[in-house]
Amino acid sequence: MKLKLKKLVFDAGNPIVFLNRKQAQKLNVHIGDRVEVSANSQKVISVADIFKGFLADHEVALSEEAVEHLKIKTRDVVELRLALNPKSDRFIMKKVQGKQLKKDEIWTIIKDIVDNSLTEAEISYFVSGVAARGMTLKETIYLTEAMYKTGETIKWRREKIADKHSIGGIPGNRTTPIVVSICASAGIIIPKTSSRAITSAAGTADVIETISPVDLSISTLKKVVKKTGACLAWNGSFALSPADDKLIRVEKMLDLDPKSQLIASILSKKLAVGSKYVLIDIPYGRGAKVSKKEAKDLKSKFNLLGKHFGLKVKAVLTDGSQPIGNGIGPVLEMKDILKVLKQKKDNYYPQALETKSIFLAGELIEMLGKAKKGEGKARALSLLESGKAFDKFKQIINAQGGLIDERKLVEARKTYEFRAPHSGNIKRIDNKEIGRLGRILGCPSSKSAGIYLFKHVGDKIEKNETILKVFSESDRKLKEAKQILKSIKIIDIER
Repeated sequence: MKLKLKKLVFDAGNPIVFLNRKQAQKLNVHIGDRVEVSANSQKVISVADIFKGFLADHEVALSEEAVEHLKIKTRDVVELRLALNPKSDRFIMKKVQGKQLKKDEIWTIIKDIVDNSLTEAEISYFVSGVAARGMTLKETIYLTEAMYKTGETIKWRREKIADKHSIGGIPGNRTTPIVVSICASAGIIIPKTSSRAITSAAGTADVIETISPVDLSISTLKKVVKKTGACLAWNGSFALSPADDKLIRVEKMLDLDPKSQLIASILSKKLAVGSKYVLIDIPYGRGAKVSKKEAKDLKSKFNLLGKHFGLKVKAVLTDGSQPIGNGIGPVLEMKDILKVLKQKKDNYYPQALETKSIFLAGELIEMLGKAKKGEGKARALSLLESGKAFDKFKQIINAQGGLIDERKLVEARKTYEFRAPHSGNIKRIDNKEIGRLGRILGCPSSKSAGIYLFKHVGDKIEKNETILKVFSESDRKLKEAKQILKSIKIIDIER
């Protein structure tokens, strides 16, 4: 069936085709069925929805995701047909049942994801199956390979290309911009691409976006790196490991982050961007994504897979038992970053963020031979305190078309201060609940929303003293956040 595209601005998060009842009957399509839509030698599998009285018999409407994939415009002709279930459906159910997948089966699943041949529901089954049943090391290798080889790759003339990545899950753990700035000022080439938030209040890309564009093309990214030695870009703006972005979107909705998928996600992006030296930060502890035992297992797997793919990988275990910085949320985290880079020491200086950043930067500096073993931290601290790291950060941001103007880093107007019910010592801060609270407040889509921590674990606090302050642009979201703070024990105070 050939139909003309009717303009409909509708961002659904996944490809959807809108038909009228007569068209649906001709195609024998019902709501939720799979429909193949093709144009310009491209095709996309879309989920059917049926409208009454909106479309003429010669018209069809598509969600933005389908329009972008097909590269079509209003009044263009598209062809529709009922889509058969893909072969990968069988392999997804095989994983759900706990069976091991072969190389060609994993490749088929990933290729179908990249080609938009799977619906969001089918991808959800795959993510859930991997989360519940796990993957062997061999399956994880196949998954990593399939993810990076089905997308674009970046080639560099130099061999010593560095990268740093955290497995995430710790609020305020915004070390990447500081580490990149320190390392680039030491002469290390570090083209850093980062994700947006999956289950947290902000990802590195969300935070950098408060002062700079992050959706760079590959050619622009290369120009920025050539000029400054580094970049701070969003990895979703180009087709590096394209299946990963679709999987991440589903993981975000399901609030899942399977370990095998996490490993494949990180390493596939590093392979695609052309990195050779990779530092992996694995925070562990109560409230982190992994326990110490799981962290050690992850470290072992990263090292094994890195060796398999010819990467020099160093995985380090770090304390993930509480938030790292004071600010949680894009604007608030950027303020912390600037404090550290500018060395603006005050009563609320995020010392833990500085300490961890220096440690990670020191590890990379030693890996790349820019300091002798045991001297990396001292070199990193020197570059930070001298202002060279901040100068490099400004160069990177300016090269990406951004501008550091702290006057524009304004928190949301609606606020609430959560005070201590009694005096004592802060015993625990629940990372997961803090992250959830940030998202309830509107993070990361609302850059100005978030949480500011005035106290950390081990600090003394007096009765009625402010523990944290929340920010939101929405009265409803602020009210919900207040209710959570009053009903859930996010912070333990030991008398």
